[in-house]
Amino acid sequence: MPSINFFEEDIVFKPKQKAALRQWIKDTCVAEGFRLKELNYIFCSDAYLLQINQQYLDHDTYTDIITFDNSEQEKVIVGDIFISAERIRENAEKFKVTEATELHRVMIHGALHLLGYPDKTPESKKLMTQKEDEYLAARTF
Repeated sequence: MPSINFFEEDIVFKPKQKAALRQWIKDTCVAEGFRLKELNYIFCSDAYLLQINQQYLDHDTYTDIITFDNSEQEKVIVGDIFISAERIRENAEKFKVTEATELHRVMIHGALHLLGYPDKTPESKKLMTQKEDEYLAARTF
């Protein structure tokens, strides 16, 4: 049975509509031809995520999300996605969208990384944004 879990590290952050979020993420994985086994979303502070970025990726910058792919089989999703709640709030204001919309964009962004979508080149970034928009439009909540 697939599981999508929500955790908090060093902050209090409770996403709303957890059942709908779980179904949406699962449906996204299935639509992309993957099977979801386990996916953990860990909501944290900027400082916590910066520490992960420095320790595991050797980057000394703030970010909104870090995704770790723990899958051992092709087309099976097992992963951990760390999301800075502070970046979500700031980016929502910056991009003039609701916090929920920005949260959902970042959540699906992390899932898309696990589904094989990179975002390091202009072309791959463009495709990533198209996929984010596609799946955001597919939300029913």
